[in-house]
Amino acid sequence: MRPIWGGSISFGLVNIPVKLYLAAKSERIGFRMLHREDQAPVQFRRFCSAEEREIPYEEIARGFEYEKGRYLLIEDEDFDRIERAAARTVDIQQFVDRDEINPTFFETPYFLEPARGAERAYALLRDALRRANKVGIARVVLKEREYLAAVHVVGSTLMMSTLRYAADLREPSGLNIPAEGAELPDKQLDLALMLVEQLAAPFEPEAFRDTYNEQVSAMIQQKLAGVPPPERAEAPGAPAQVVDLVEVLQRSINQAKQRAGARSEQQETGERRAPAQAVARTARRRRK
Repeated sequence: MRPIWGGSISFGLVNIPVKLYLAAKSERIGFRMLHREDQAPVQFRRFCSAEEREIPYEEIARGFEYEKGRYLLIEDEDFDRIERAAARTVDIQQFVDRDEINPTFFETPYFLEPARGAERAYALLRDALRRANKVGIARVVLKEREYLAAVHVVGSTLMMSTLRYAADLREPSGLNIPAEGAELPDKQLDLALMLVEQLAAPFEPEAFRDTYNEQVSAMIQQKLAGVPPPERAEAPGAPAQVVDLVEVLQRSINQAKQRAGARSEQQETGERRAPAQAVARTARRRRK
């Protein structure tokens, strides 16, 4: 991995030199827009709507629409009027409980690596955050834009996640959300809790794959190989209106139990096969 930024974490008078790395990547398959007739890539050009001509990049300016159809040109030097935080500092303003941050605020994750000689100070901040169960709320400038960010611990690594501002998030007002504290039938609630317990398991991110992306990749390979597409299956209809929640919950619990049993059988079969496969490999080596 290559660092995308170098600077320091500061809190109080403590300064920790660090490097910043992207912690997420996208492996989704992308497509180009083509002209169907000759399969030539489609180009998107800078076109002036008033003069009806393509214009070079140097003739493009930023503009703010302050009235309908009226714009104020914004030049690079105009941004010099803005007082910004230090461009190379993750400046921690305060520490908060981890549970205080609503997950909807989190945006892009990054790894923080200590620069040479800063390992001890890095470990000190990491261990202090872990023991206090706190997250540092910081300001940082990335690509000439100031972000709100959270400095938090994942495993043995300090991470920084940019945060959305409160003004960027919508309120669910106007949505038809059931009120909390409404009376619910005890039997339905008990069955719902049973189903939750039946499906409960430790979170293992590696167990979840982008199956749609895998299917798209397989489709591309089949088309390259000249395999004709299968007959189009009918799209599933809308689920039937729930009439008896108790019956549906009970069926769901039974289905979850069957799946759990099937997984256990697969694990036991795999455990039995492993010694047999080892014996077979040993026998083959001896024959050689």
